[in-house]
Amino acid sequence: MTIFELTDTIGIIAFSLSGFIKATDDHFDILGICISSFLTALGGGISRDIIVNTTPFSLTHLSPVMYVLGTIIFAIIFKVHKKTNIESKGIFIISDAIGLVSFSITGALIGLEHHISFFGILILAFLTAVGGGAIRDILMNKVPFFLIEDFYASIALIIGTILYILNVFSWNNFLSIPLIFVFMLFLRLFAYYKKWHLPKLK
Repeated sequence: MTIFELTDTIGIIAFSLSGFIKATDDHFDILGICISSFLTALGGGISRDIIVNTTPFSLTHLSPVMYVLGTIIFAIIFKVHKKTNIESKGIFIISDAIGLVSFSITGALIGLEHHISFFGILILAFLTAVGGGAIRDILMNKVPFFLIEDFYASIALIIGTILYILNVFSWNNFLSIPLIFVFMLFLRLFAYYKKWHLPKLK
């Protein structure tokens, strides 16, 4: 399994779980739960692949769908929807942070693979990371999460920048990318609990 496949799989599973929690918190039925999980997990990647003129991987391979379904079944069996508000929120924040970092990395790697510009890499990292959640939130008639949530989308842009710089020096490898994953996951969780926010106009 390549580093891209590994981070993509981690991202799909993590975002499937966060989509499940979002839907159950809003008391969706089982179809709504499935739609929320699938959109959150696969929406960003589909949008990314369309931009780089590639048939979306999740539409040509069964594994992404199976990962989402497996996560939903796992969450139901272990009654994630029955957790207390504090437990549920904790699971959501961690799974969403893992998905955010994983998909930011895969988006940037796809950009580097297609030799697009620095700005394009930032766009792909950003879109892959927040695209699915944004589609989900719009369907739920909510303001997309990344527009109002503290330091959220900035993580994707930072990851895209780091991977672009490392690529210039040919330092993207099986050692550097896991280190980026761990560091940025810590940064996302730290920013959340410290309630970091970008400046707002007043």
